[in-house]
Amino acid sequence: MPLLRLGTRGSPLALAQTEETKRRLVAAHPELAEAGAVEVVVIRTTGDRIQDRPLSEVGGKGLFTKEIEEALYDRRIDVAIHSMKDMPTWPPDFLTLGAYLPREDPRDAFFSPHADSIRALPQGAVVGTSSLRRQSQILALRPDLRVVSLRGNVGTRLRKLASGECDATLLAVAGLRRLGRDDRGHSVLSTQEMLPAVGQGAIGLECRREDERTLALLAAVDHQETRVRVTAERACLAVLDGSCRTPIAALADVEDDGGLYLRGLVAAPDGSDLWQGERRGDTGSPEEVGRALGQELRAAAGEEFFASLAGA
Repeated sequence: MPLLRLGTRGSPLALAQTEETKRRLVAAHPELAEAGAVEVVVIRTTGDRIQDRPLSEVGGKGLFTKEIEEALYDRRIDVAIHSMKDMPTWPPDFLTLGAYLPREDPRDAFFSPHADSIRALPQGAVVGTSSLRRQSQILALRPDLRVVSLRGNVGTRLRKLASGECDATLLAVAGLRRLGRDDRGHSVLSTQEMLPAVGQGAIGLECRREDERTLALLAAVDHQETRVRVTAERACLAVLDGSCRTPIAALADVEDDGGLYLRGLVAAPDGSDLWQGERRGDTGSPEEVGRALGQELRAAAGEEFFASLAGA
């Protein structure tokens, strides 16, 4: 039996993230370098199977994690490897995030043969994305644009753009870099123009809460700054009770003086309303900083706003 079984989705990006995880674990624990010591278990999720509808119509983020977490529960795997932007707000009680790998660039990349930014797109251009977060910020900036659903992995979406299904699309810079495709023609959007998804660019390693052996292995690769940043963002998300129908974005940074700076927003899907805020605090209390900003944004948007999206 292998010393460690890593569970992952089978997409090219998920497999690249798994190879990065394996490489870091082997460097920290040389015994894992032995042949057969680490097994990669590919698990097909509901989100992978359903490609013809936006995620908001079929259940949201948990569609990419449910089957992998079930494999943890059944002890078919020891570690689940997740893109943190795909993680539900509240994970199961019996699981915990044993480690975060160092975060990649969390920004969004803009692809278009017609312009190098959202602002520069022609009047009425069509932007392809399945992300309500991106859709709301695009339409808040340019209400004349038309947003259409565009799903699939990186290669699929770029092929759809090339075939003329849309005039522009957005992809995570982190994914492009991990796939070795960061040399493709695109521009990188500032976080002022497009605030990223909660946890974007971060890889989380989830395991069973009582699995002390695996927790000890993961502790050696845990990146504390990434943990602090993503914890603040997810605490903000939890207060906003983000559903798959609620466009929410947040990004935390550790500043040069060691303080924590968190920005967040919540918006109407059509971009007609958008509320933004920011908080500074101590890196020792990221949950407190995140909750404070979440409460500020929730009060600004109002309970009627959240109720209207929940019933949509």
